[in-house]
Order: sequence, then C-alpha cells, then structure tokens
Amino acid sequence: MEDFGRSVSWLQEELGTRSGRLCIVDCRRRELYDSSHVVGALSVALPSLMQRRLRKGSLSVQAMIPVSPQRGAKGFTKGCHILLYDESTTVLPRHGSEEEEPVLVMLLQKLREEGCQAFYLQGGFTKFQTECPQHCETNLDDGSSASSSPLPPVLGIGDLCIHSDCSDAESDPDRDQLSGMESEGASPPGPTSSFPVQILPHLYLGSATDSGNMDILAKLGIRYILNVTPNLPNLFEENGDFRYKQIPISDHWSQNLSQFFPEAIEFIDEALSQNCGVLVHCLAGISRSVTVTVAYLMQKLNLSLNDAYDLVKRKKSNISPNFNFLGQLMDFEKSLGRGSSDCDSQPAQEQAFFTTTTTDDSVFQLDST
Repeated sequence: MEDFGRSVSWLQEELGTRSGRLCIVDCRRRELYDSSHVVGALSVALPSLMQRRLRKGSLSVQAMIPVSPQRGAKGFTKGCHILLYDESTTVLPRHGSEEEEPVLVMLLQKLREEGCQAFYLQGGFTKFQTECPQHCETNLDDGSSASSSPLPPVLGIGDLCIHSDCSDAESDPDRDQLSGMESEGASPPGPTSSFPVQILPHLYLGSATDSGNMDILAKLGIRYILNVTPNLPNLFEENGDFRYKQIPISDHWSQNLSQFFPEAIEFIDEALSQNCGVLVHCLAGISRSVTVTVAYLMQKLNLSLNDAYDLVKRKKSNISPNFNFLGQLMDFEKSLGRGSSDCDSQPAQEQAFFTTTTTDDSVFQLDST
C-alpha cells in the first residue's frame, strides 16, 4: 500500500484552523482512548467478526464511522479528510497476512478503496502527545478531564464480545436497505435451515417459510407463532389452531425492537407453560427473530448476552442480527442487572466500540449487513 502518512505538524495546523473538514479516528484499544486521545477524535475498536466483514467488502467503513454533527450528514462530505492514528505507527508495514495486519492499516486501505481522502498520523498518538499536549484530552486519576469538555459517550454495541467462532452470514434477505450500507459488495446470503431449529425444548427459531409449513408445525407440536415482521401474514390464524403474536419491526438501524421484549417473552412463556411448541420467526430467521430469542434466553436462563448469543449460534450458525439490535440487547443486559463479565477475559481487540462526540443517538445507530 502507498504510504499515506501525515505529520504531527500537519495535524497541529489542521486543528488550529478548525476548518471542520477533518475527521480523526482513534484505532487504539478503548482503555488507551479513555486515558488520553486527540481532541475530537472518534474511537473505533473492531471485533474480529466485523474485521472479517470489512475485508470481504460486506460492510462500508464510511457507514460505520459516525461523523461530527457540524457536518450535518450521516456520510462524509466531499473534501473531508479522515485521519487515522494508533499508538506509534511511523511507517505502514509492507508484509504480513490480512488477518495479522493492524486495524489502522485495514481501515485505511478500505477507506481509500471507497474513495475517501484517508491518511494516517506518522508516529501515532505517542509522538503527537509529546509534541502537542495542548491538543489532547486526558483523563486524570480522579476521573476528571484535563479538557473542558467531557469524554464522548459510547454509542451502539459498547463492550460487547461475541466470541463464537462459527461462520457468520454476511447478508440477510430479510434486511431492509441499511443507511449507508446498502449491501454493496455483500456476499450472497448464507444457507438457511429448511426447518425450524430447536433452541430449547418447545422453543424453535425459524423463517417465514417454516411458519407456512403445516406439516412441520404439526410434527413439532408448534401451536404458538411469534411473527417478528411488520408485513408477513399469519397464514393459519383463521382456522383457530394457532395462537399468533406479531411484532411490527423491520430489520433496519432505526428500529427499536427492545420495546417489544417483555411481551415477546411473555408470549413464549405462555406457550411453554402449556407444553406447546412456539416458533419465533422473521423473514430469513437471521436477525429479528434471533434478537428476540437471545433476549428470552438472557432473562429466563439468567445468561449473559455473550452466552445466550453463543447458545443460539451453536444451534444455527448463520445468524446475523444487525448491530443496532445487538446494542439494544446490551442495554437489556444492563437492565437485567448483569455485566458482561465474559468480556473482561477477552482480548481488548475482540471488543467493539464506536464513540462519537455527538449526543444525537437517533443519527448514529450502528448496524450490520
């Protein structure tokens, strides 16, 4: 890769002019960012799952990285420069496998491929902090900040670690076009099961096709059907043999699925209390229905988000809930009074953070194809 480096003096001049045309991205571990970072920098630490998708072209880097509200748009404006930095990279490495390349190198390459004016800071944060401490925000030991502005809030999926190593689906046919991530370059949908997958006794996860297969429903003793879509019909509702509940949610970054968790959990509980099978389905059985199923397991089995997700992934390897829904599951985990203790033992690079200086959560929700 060509060396698209920018010097510390270049960044100092840019910060001095306050032109508003520079987006600064911190590629270091979250704890390093929290300790100190360039003023106004965004923090991005990617789990391996998202790194794989970026390398395959299934995600747009531009759509993942939020922008400052003063730019007034979800995407980068024409002429905007993106500057990436890590701890101390001076010259980009020329060799090594894709899996071993630093996050900074991968993001820089992908941004350039997407036509962005992306660069990296030569010498990284270590050099910049030494020469320009006045342009750094630093947390002191007492939790206060040396800067007059507070640290930006963490949005999206916070410190979630999804550590199942199963293969993941790269695209979901039941997913609406996501803002800025319209499946450009996405891989074809992964194979889905031709029948519902049993998650627990009497609890099944499946697709719209499964919900219309009377023979399979009868064979599995399914009499309750939870339809997690806004527009798919409840095919057998009129004959009275099935009890339906419909959650009118599209698979889109703007949707609040978590508001329906309590009634969905109550519906599943009702079916299980009657020793009846219950099918939770969306269109493809990959995102929305998975999110509801994971929420049920977290509450009823007292599981962490990571453990509940892994349980479902082992049963159905091609699940792929969008990252906004994963963020809602994280909030649900907190509401249940549980921390993500599993994450503490995982490498920091396996945790996903998206941090921005904006407080407008409605603009910068995270998603995935």
